[in-house]
Amino acid sequence: MRVLALLTAAFPLWVLLASAIALYHPPSFTWFSGPFITIGLGVIMLSMGMTLGVDDFKRIARHRRLVVPGVVLQYTVMPALGWSLGYLYDLPTEFAVGLVLVSSCPGGTASNVISFLAKADVALSVTMTAFSTLLAVAMTPTLTALLAGSRVDVPAAGLLLSTVQVVILPVVLGVSLNRYAPRLTRAVLPVAPLVAVATIVLIVASIIGAGKQEILEAGVRLLFAVFTLHLGGFGLGYAAGRLLLSEERAARTVSIEVGMQNSGLGVVLARQNFASPLVAIPCAISSVCHSLIGSLAAAFWRRTRECP
Repeated sequence: MRVLALLTAAFPLWVLLASAIALYHPPSFTWFSGPFITIGLGVIMLSMGMTLGVDDFKRIARHRRLVVPGVVLQYTVMPALGWSLGYLYDLPTEFAVGLVLVSSCPGGTASNVISFLAKADVALSVTMTAFSTLLAVAMTPTLTALLAGSRVDVPAAGLLLSTVQVVILPVVLGVSLNRYAPRLTRAVLPVAPLVAVATIVLIVASIIGAGKQEILEAGVRLLFAVFTLHLGGFGLGYAAGRLLLSEERAARTVSIEVGMQNSGLGVVLARQNFASPLVAIPCAISSVCHSLIGSLAAAFWRRTRECP
């Protein structure tokens, strides 16, 4: 179990290593494409659903004061940053739309790992991720259409259907398995986080490998735009968390949840609903950037005084 935990905690390292290999030799990862990506994300969402039960949803109701501000920030700060940075960095239309799309996605499961490493509130992190994921079925298509609709035709209905298919259905299935097949769930859960990490790494590396030429041509501008998006999310999330919640652990958790998106969902939605494959590239780079920032933040927070 300890080995599994260590391999899971090294998630940012695997993402960086796989991304570097994908840029050097794309065929190493581009085989993981098409339906593999959609199925992979479904497996991740299923794993997340299996960690949830009725008590988790009761906790959302009991701790609204902690949960709601973070989720609201997730769907206001990040989309606003994504839209603004697309213009600030003068990104090509496809990249700007991809930046808006990923910034409008819910929190990712990797945030739960980073929250553990940062000595934040893991239970709150899981609850916020679950809540923002459930809201994604409406918020992600709506925000993308609202903010990017002036730059490109955004298929809001398609985004809505895709979100239901790759997020809501697997999560509901996972929750059902947790409730009605607890023995199976207990057997699977120990390896589920590592499976999720491996799947995210494959998705990210596949997209980066497939978009190698475009990434190299966009270069520093695109990388800085995505990096600034997540750095801003972490910073503003922490500041707002301290201001609204006045608790260090909660502020750390909000920072991580706001700063880290479900980039895999962004990749799948981009691939299924936009004609240009370039829309998916900011989503793939996003996973590398938020993993790196999250890991550095976790390392810093682990060395600071314990949360009260």
